[in-house]
This record gives sequence, structure tokens and C-alpha cells, in this order.
Amino acid sequence: MTTKLLTRTALSAGLLLALAGCASQDQAAGWQQDQTYKFTILHTNDHHGRFWTNRNGEYGMAARKTLLDELRADVAEEGGTALLLSGGDINTGVPESDLQDAEPDFKGMNMLGYDAMAVGNHEFDNPMDVLRKQEGWANFPMLSANIYDKATGKRLFQPYQIFEQQGIKIAVIGLTTEDTAKIGNPEYIGNIEFRDPKAEAKALIAELKETEHPDVIIAATHMGHYVNGNRGVNAPGDVALARYLEPGDLDLIVGGHSQEPVCMEAPNVANDGFKPGDDCKPDQQNGTWIVQAHEWGKYVGRADFEFKNGELNLVSYDLVPVNLKKKIQLADGSSQRVFVEKEIPQNSEVKAFLTPYQERGQAQLNVKISESNGKLEGDRNVVRFKQTNLGRLIAAAHMQRAKADFAVMNSGGVRDSIPGGAITYKDVLKVQPFGNMVTYTDMTGAEVLDYLNEVATKPVDSGAYAQFYGIRMDVKNGKVSNVKIGGKALVPSKTYRFTVPSFNAAGGDGYPKLTGHSGYVNTGFVDAEVLKDYLEANSPVNVNSFAPKGEIVYR
Repeated sequence: MTTKLLTRTALSAGLLLALAGCASQDQAAGWQQDQTYKFTILHTNDHHGRFWTNRNGEYGMAARKTLLDELRADVAEEGGTALLLSGGDINTGVPESDLQDAEPDFKGMNMLGYDAMAVGNHEFDNPMDVLRKQEGWANFPMLSANIYDKATGKRLFQPYQIFEQQGIKIAVIGLTTEDTAKIGNPEYIGNIEFRDPKAEAKALIAELKETEHPDVIIAATHMGHYVNGNRGVNAPGDVALARYLEPGDLDLIVGGHSQEPVCMEAPNVANDGFKPGDDCKPDQQNGTWIVQAHEWGKYVGRADFEFKNGELNLVSYDLVPVNLKKKIQLADGSSQRVFVEKEIPQNSEVKAFLTPYQERGQAQLNVKISESNGKLEGDRNVVRFKQTNLGRLIAAAHMQRAKADFAVMNSGGVRDSIPGGAITYKDVLKVQPFGNMVTYTDMTGAEVLDYLNEVATKPVDSGAYAQFYGIRMDVKNGKVSNVKIGGKALVPSKTYRFTVPSFNAAGGDGYPKLTGHSGYVNTGFVDAEVLKDYLEANSPVNVNSFAPKGEIVYR
């Protein structure tokens, strides 16, 4: 289903004519006056290792290839051309991909015909040499204008790419969230500077207008879409970017990072009830359209434009589901999953290419290590808002391994839930895919109190929100009180040991940096391995034993 007749806020008639005249002078062989040109932007974002279908047969790159071929053929039949862009975050999320440095994903993107991608924050979950290897696998540019080498002051990635279609010159610039400096692995990004993408975009657009004279400017971003610019603790996102620039400077933002379908009910009002197959009207801010296609390749976004005499109109937009399913109730009272729309066949060539990668990963992962009597809760929309049994279980595993008094676990490091029943190594790696180390620090009670005042007060709806085990406290007005460790009141002069992932110990998520503390120790134990061992040793796991019972009280 498509949303029709979405027209960009027009520039004044005089300015349009002036721009059209300049463009025709700059490009003798370019577009023609009074001719209407059709071109389409196809887009995805936040792939996170989902090269294969999920357990319900949804999404996957082979079906996405079939859909993309169909969409391109449709565009060509209408006399248009298309570009395929990604809003970034190809890495991290599925063990079969993570264990192979996302090789199937990047090489699969070549087969699907991606033209460019924004560099996402999760591209830095691996050492820089892995990212450079991935860049070598990709037959398309990885774009970011605001990532710099601290030592040289030079950009680390290509800032933009020029595409010419039908005589229309299209500039695609890349931008990456400043939050990467906070949420990226400090061990890998210590020599990298993430500058303000808004300022970089403004300067780059001015430069492009002087040197390249593009007819259309698009930003492929990994910054997040926050309705009406209400970003909370997050760095400024796509709405702030559009509002920062001059009207008409940026035609379209193809976004990522917040992992949502950007569908609006009214200006600055999101359509929170959007479901696969529904109409989707993208956001528009300051003359700039903003689109995002949820996550994991669940959708391919399709934005159809018309270009005439220097004016760009968005004539239709659609989020096309990739074999997404819904549950329906059967006559006998049971339920069944059915496709929301007609099933998209998997492209045989892409499937054949990806199969060996899937099989190699499966061989390492589908080994039962434990079992439980219920769900261990790690869903993003739960674990980042309150204490959960899985967040606490992970903290308990770290605490036991380090022989600590209590444990702190950032919710952003809990990437999935574990369903009740058999638990495999794959389940563990889906929950903890980053390969962080368990660290501990010995501190006085007075120091612990200072630390908790910074960490326990992190806001909800962020990866910084902390899960705890072995400790009780009240949190009110940005301060903690009534702290008890091991059931006893905190003693300022006593020494306590607590664990925290190496990511946070190095200052990730804005936590206090602990690596220089005299009591700091990196145990060298990888978090996923510690969780795996704990689940094995405590099988069968009683999930209720880890359920929160009012240990952390927010007032």
C-alpha cells in the first residue's frame, strides 16, 4: 500500500527558476527543461546480521533480493531509475553473522545491489582492521562525513558519493551519530573523533553546491529519528539535522539507529499504531523528507520521486514488508502465523551463496547448554525500562565469576530474550554478542556511593539504564539512598567489589571510567562465555529466582 501525492515544500517560484537555470548551465548534457523525470530511493537500515530468515521464515536477504528485483523492474517499467541505500548497522545481532565478521551480510549486500550505506555505530563493535576488511568486501561506499582520525585530523571514510541518473546529479552524504563516542567500544574508538554531524552536513552541503552542483542532495544517516526532536539522552537525530539546515538544503534523509518505521499521523505526531501493510507517511521537517525502514530487513522502503525544472516532489511512499507474518485465530481456537502480504520467494542464487555461512554458524551454535522454566526477559522495550530476570541473571553470573559483592549490567548489553525451554549457545550469543570482558573494581563504600549516584540514575529508554544484582537501594531525584549490599547497610570505610562490563568500565554509555582506578581488574573472561557457564551450572534455571523483588526502588 502506498501513500500518494506527498509534495515537498516548494521554494519560491523565482528561486526555482534561478536554480533551474544554474543547473542547466552547469550540465550541458543534464536534464531538460519541462521534462518530468522519475527516480526512486529504496532503503533499509539496522540489518544487524539478519542475512538469514528467522525461525518463522520472515525477512532474510534472499527474499529481499527477489523483492528488490521486482521493485527495480517496476520502476524501470515506469521509465524511472533507482538507488538502494542503507542507514547502517550491518554488524552485531545474530551469532552466525557475528562469528564470521558479517562476511555473509556485506557480500550479500553486493548481490542485492546496494549503492551506498551510512557507517553505523555498531560498525565499531569490532577492531578497526575488521571494519576495513568489511569495507574491502563491500562493492559500494561506506559513507560518513563526521568521523575523523584524532591524530591526523582527516576523515576516516568517504564523506559523499555522486550518482548521475537520467542527467540528474544526486549527491548522497553519510552521517553517523555522535553517540558512537559514548556507546561504542572505547577500546576500538579511542583514536577516533565523532564530530557534530549537523555542522559537518552544513559545511559539506555548501562545499558540494560550489564544486559538484548536485540537483538532489540526500543524507544516508545513522542518527535516529526522534519525534518532534524529543531525543531524551540521545544525541541529536534526523529531525534536529533537518531543522538545523536551510530549507531546501537537504531533500531526503534515509535514516537508521532508532530502529523504527518512521510513519507519521500528523506533523510531529507518530503513527504508533502502524502495522505491516499499512499506509506510511514519512516525516517532513523544514522541507526535508525523513524515512526509516524499521530494522533487520523487515521492510524495504520505497520513495518515488518526480523531478521537473529543479523541483523535487515525493509522489508516493511505501514500506514493503519482507515476508512478515501475523497471528490469526483458527476456528478450533488455536493460532497460526500467516503472511501479511503475498509470500516473496527467496532468490535461489543468494540463498545458495548464504547457505554455507548459515551451516557453518549453525554447527557451532545449535548445542543445548541449559534449560529454563520460563522466559528470560531481555526485550529492548522492557529491559531498558525496568529490572528484569535476564538482566539480573547476567549480573549474577558476572558477580559469581569475579567473587564480587554486587554487579552492575548495562541494559544496552542485553540484546535479546531467551524463550523458556531448551537454551542453546546461540541463545547466549544473541543476548551478549559484543564480546565484552567481565571486570571488577574494589572500592570503598564512599566511592561506591559516588559511583551509584552516577550509574543508578541513568534514565530509562537508554542502553545506559543499569540492571543490578546483590544490592538494594532507593533512587530519588538523581540520588541513591538506603544502599544495602549483601543485606547490610553500606559502610563508607569498608571495601566492596563489584563487576561491570569492560565497555562500561572504559567509560561506555557515559559511565564513570574505572580503568585507571587502583582497584580495577579486567578478568579476561568474555561475558557470553561467563553467561554460558552459569546457565550450564544452574540448569534447569528457575527464572523466578532472578525476578526483581523490589531491590531497586525508584521514587
